[in-house]
Amino acid sequence: MALVAIVGRPNVGKSTLFNRLVGMRQAIVDETAGVTRDRHYGKCEWCGTEFSVVDTGGYTSNSDDVFESAIRRQVAIAIDEADVILFMCEAATGITDYDAEIAEVLRRSKKPVVLCVNKVDSGEKMYDAYDFYALGLGEIWSISAANGSGTGDLLDEIVRVLPEDAPVPEDRTDLPHIAIVGRPNVGKSSLTNALLGEDRNIVTPVAGTTRDSISTYYNKFGHEFMLVDTAGIRRKNKVHEDLEFYSVLRSIRAIEHSDVCILMLDATAGMEAQDMNIFNIIQKNKKGCVIVVNKWDLFEKESNTMKEYTAALKSRLAPFDDVPIIFTSVTGKQRILNVLDAASRVAENMMRRIPTSELNDAMLPEIENYPPPAWKGKYVKIKYVTQLPTRTPQFAFFCNLPQWVKEPYKRFLENRLREHFDFCGCPIQIYTRAK
Repeated sequence: MALVAIVGRPNVGKSTLFNRLVGMRQAIVDETAGVTRDRHYGKCEWCGTEFSVVDTGGYTSNSDDVFESAIRRQVAIAIDEADVILFMCEAATGITDYDAEIAEVLRRSKKPVVLCVNKVDSGEKMYDAYDFYALGLGEIWSISAANGSGTGDLLDEIVRVLPEDAPVPEDRTDLPHIAIVGRPNVGKSSLTNALLGEDRNIVTPVAGTTRDSISTYYNKFGHEFMLVDTAGIRRKNKVHEDLEFYSVLRSIRAIEHSDVCILMLDATAGMEAQDMNIFNIIQKNKKGCVIVVNKWDLFEKESNTMKEYTAALKSRLAPFDDVPIIFTSVTGKQRILNVLDAASRVAENMMRRIPTSELNDAMLPEIENYPPPAWKGKYVKIKYVTQLPTRTPQFAFFCNLPQWVKEPYKRFLENRLREHFDFCGCPIQIYTRAK
């Protein structure tokens, strides 16, 4: 599929236009300059033509920002990847040094460039837009990304200059979505980059570097899925900025829209209260889970350290402790392929369907050996069990008195199901229904 990259200096409205083109609030928008850092992909369809759009961070130079060089590298990669470059400027400020510098980079790229001037939301501002002919990039398109004026003509021009030999887009909605979640600075973006084999997301020692949830198509080592890197989730009372509030919100939404979550922990800090909160969010949303204990190379080890660490973790996670736990060092690329294998296995387990006859052959003898406790002199008789046609593993046990089957016995049934069938990493729901 053809790719259109939106580039420009900070705070000209790139993310606002990106959200308008993809038809949803996918990128965080704020008055603060430099909100977007990583490349952010989405799809746009106009007059029957579908193409990908990539939002980039604001291009700057010679600033004190610790992220400046990383953002500039991300913009350069986006320009290199793109078939068409949408260069965005702002009418009110006129041509700045940054605009001239970016125009020079784009002229050297030999790619088709569409120059649009944003924040032209009145007739008088139209005259300000004409100054941008001085950049020597041809026709200019005056738009207001906030209210949508002029975007139709802009899209017509983008579709006109798109290469005709772009491949037909493949539908990726059927692929499992795997989200990498955790507290800030545990190595989520580093793991994404290590799995992809490229610097897809910006990594710095500063907590909160990633702000948006960045989705990437992954197809390596026999695995195929959508990989989502998210912003770190901190406790509510630690979140002071609006930007971080939106980042946390996007991360929680990424959990809700995923199939499997890779929960990353810092080995040196252990399972903290906030890690448990994130695990509970995953559990509440009925998502598959893989726990990755990162920075294992920094942890002081003895003979049975890994075994003891695993036992301590499982005691914290109980009763849902049937979760794969993998110890990694992302910087040293230790066991990162095991993370892929475990996530793929959990994704398969989430979709597993057990035939009713097989279920009953396994479960009815277990129920006979350990029947539900009698309640007020009445005996509960479970007749048969079937799996419900849902996205997550859910089972219905049909009996004469479903209201008397309490939580402890449901947990017993869940444990027996896990013994007989592989549902590692998957939450199981059990319902009792009247026969």
